[in-house]
Parts: sequence; structure tokens; C-alpha cells
Amino acid sequence: MKKLISILSIAISSICHGQQHNTYLFVPGAWDGGWDYAKVDAILSAHGNVVYRPTLTGLGERVHLANPGINLTTYINDIKNLMQFEDLHNVILVGHSYGGMVISGVAEQVPDRIKQLIYLDAMVPNDGESAKDVCGDLWAPMTQGNIRDGMVLYPFGTTPKDVPQPLNTFTEPVKLSNPLARKIPAAFVQMTKDGKGSPAHDKMGLLRAKERNWKIYSLEGGHYAMREQPENLVKKLEAITEH
Repeated sequence: MKKLISILSIAISSICHGQQHNTYLFVPGAWDGGWDYAKVDAILSAHGNVVYRPTLTGLGERVHLANPGINLTTYINDIKNLMQFEDLHNVILVGHSYGGMVISGVAEQVPDRIKQLIYLDAMVPNDGESAKDVCGDLWAPMTQGNIRDGMVLYPFGTTPKDVPQPLNTFTEPVKLSNPLARKIPAAFVQMTKDGKGSPAHDKMGLLRAKERNWKIYSLEGGHYAMREQPENLVKKLEAITEH
């Protein structure tokens, strides 16, 4: 009886919100983890969606697995394997910041499993580029004094959950040549302050998304929307996936 009530509750919530059921898979940005999407998960799930928020190898609660040998391929395999072992299809794959590198690589390998790509203020790489390449002039000041023993320390202050990330994950290039991956509908969400984006972030993502004729959306607020305004982020994601 409790299970039936729960199912009915989700169905009623979905009808009230006018939402179709979607499967969302969130890929966190650098130094981050799936823990950062708990509130977003709760809201989307209450609307009847299915949500996956994995943590990449060596980050977050998987920090005990951290080692300098981890690279971008490791992260791509983290997400690709989750999709394969959970038998996920029609996935809305959302990459935040550095996560844009990962979802680009995943789309290259399993395009048939992906319904839509959403780059949340994220890196948009070209074939053969690494995250370091995409960062461009931002790389040197961001990493100066922050690379130790093959790991890149979180450069924006001290937070207990943002842990060091292997340098190889930033320097390994991504290979993008699958024509099927380019057919996946893609959208870019630009975070803005007073209606304007960050020039550095725009150079890494927005301008590249425009070159690809992706749909562009904006959300007023800081880079970490999932932390600072999960309700508004969910509204934006649902608006994107309705189209």
C-alpha cells in the first residue's frame, strides 16, 4: 500500500508540474562530486524524473581512489559504464564546467543512449583539445602553485568537499570524430551577473556553442547553480527539456 501511495504521489506531482518523465545524468565539474546535486536530485525526482549523480573516480566520496594515473579516459569510462550497466537510454546528460569535457567524450562513444546534451556553464572542446587547451590563458594563473605530485589543488579557496584532481584529467585530449554524436540535440546554459556572462567562461563554452548553432539559455547567478539556487536550476533544465 505504501509503495502504491508513493507511485501515485509521484504521478500526481508530475501531472501538476506538467512534466514528462526524463532520465537525468549529472556530471560534476572539476574537484566536485555527485554530492553537489542532492537538492537538484530531490526536486527532479519529486517531479517524477529519474536522476543519476555519480562522482568521478578519485573525487568526492571516492577520494580514497585518487591517484595521478587517473585521466580523462577514466572519467569518460565512469559515465559510459554507468549508462551501460544501468541500461540507460534516452538520457539527458548534463555536464557542469569541466564536466563538458566528459560528456563530450561520452557522447562520442555512446551517442545512441543520449537524448540530449546540456552544457551547464561548461567547457565545449574541439577534437584533440584538452581541458588545459580549452582554458587557454586562464590555465596558468589558475594552476600556478596548485600542482603537486601530479594533482591539481582546488584553486578558489578552501572547501572540505572540493578535493585535488589528477593533472592528467586536464591534459589528456578528447577525441571527437563520431558524426552520430554531432546529431545529438545540445543546449548551453550561460550563467550571468546583471545579464552578462564571464568573458573567460564565455570563451571556453558559450562562444563555441554559438558556433555550433546550439540552443542558448541564460540563468542569472554564480557558476555553482546547483549549490546556490537548485530550484531555479531545475526550472531551467525542465524548460530546456520541454523543447
